[in-house]
Amino acid sequence: MIALLTLIFIQKSLFLFKRWNKYIIFLKIKKKTTIKDIANVLGITPSAVSKALNDHPRISKETKLAVKQIAKNLNYQPNHLASALRKGKSNLVGVIVPRTTSHFFSSVLENIEKILNKEGYNVIVTQSNESYEKECRNIDTLLFTQVDGIIASLANETVNFSHFEKIKAKGIPLILYDRGDNDIGVDYIGIDDYDSSFMVVEHLINQNCKRIAHIGGHRHTRIFKNRIVGFTDALKKHNLPFENDLILECDLSLDDGRKGMEKLLKLAKLPDAVYAASDYAALGALQVIQENNIKVPEDIALVGFSNEPFTSLVSPSITSVNQHSNKIGEIAAKTFIKRINQDNWTPKLTKNILKSELIVRESSNKENLFHNKH
Repeated sequence: MIALLTLIFIQKSLFLFKRWNKYIIFLKIKKKTTIKDIANVLGITPSAVSKALNDHPRISKETKLAVKQIAKNLNYQPNHLASALRKGKSNLVGVIVPRTTSHFFSSVLENIEKILNKEGYNVIVTQSNESYEKECRNIDTLLFTQVDGIIASLANETVNFSHFEKIKAKGIPLILYDRGDNDIGVDYIGIDDYDSSFMVVEHLINQNCKRIAHIGGHRHTRIFKNRIVGFTDALKKHNLPFENDLILECDLSLDDGRKGMEKLLKLAKLPDAVYAASDYAALGALQVIQENNIKVPEDIALVGFSNEPFTSLVSPSITSVNQHSNKIGEIAAKTFIKRINQDNWTPKLTKNILKSELIVRESSNKENLFHNKH
């Protein structure tokens, strides 16, 4: 009797093996395996497969092992979008950065991810490349992916904010960092750009600079507008002349810095200091100054913004403003966690404004030159 039962078991196992193997070979030709495919191989319902994959207590240990083995053999990948739709939660957070080439933005991103990963969230990163249209597409993609929230910094081209209203209409948290706008009405984390700019100009004035130029960003972006206002107000406070020819607006790339400096060097009266609203623009300006055999800081002092790593490596090293990117990233992530855990979706908005720090280096430190000579 035992021998007969053993024979029946072996025959049944061989039958199932042939059936599974045949079906698996067929499925490997398909592009994507579904729960239904696994169910067909094992002769059970798709519901049972789903429960087994999720370790449901009513499914036997043997069935769970069989389901997971077949899923592995068929390279089954769960449909996270469908799961998010069922659960109403994806544990995904979208982050939009204007440029990944900037150390500032990559540092913000690193610290956002560090905090969110600890809380069980994964980050989906998109890059606008300073394009309004791409920023709009990024938001549509993230919303389609059912992210639980979006943390973003505006592109240089962005002047219309209707695409951000889509996020608010969905009832999911939206946090802006660095570049934001008061009209959007969401949580914001950044520095005081007005005070930072004012601080830079006063530093240059203390270095005995009298004719200061500004290579700035576009005024339609709030942070760059505030930097321009801080620049002009500092000049007024110290009774220095304000000239439109000494203020340039651009995208603040290295090439923009070069073009801006070339334009400034064509003026009848040259500036004795240049303050650029980004380190990349400052680097471009430095290249042109040196190509024209002008001494820095003796003839023209130079200050950048963001404290990119290269500012301490070039010669002369570039004075810059530290925006505390690590803190901005951490606070942005913690603000999202706070929002997602709140039942009340109309709490008081938070506006975290950090105090920046001026890192004085060789490019603007005329006092150091004086001491070295004496």
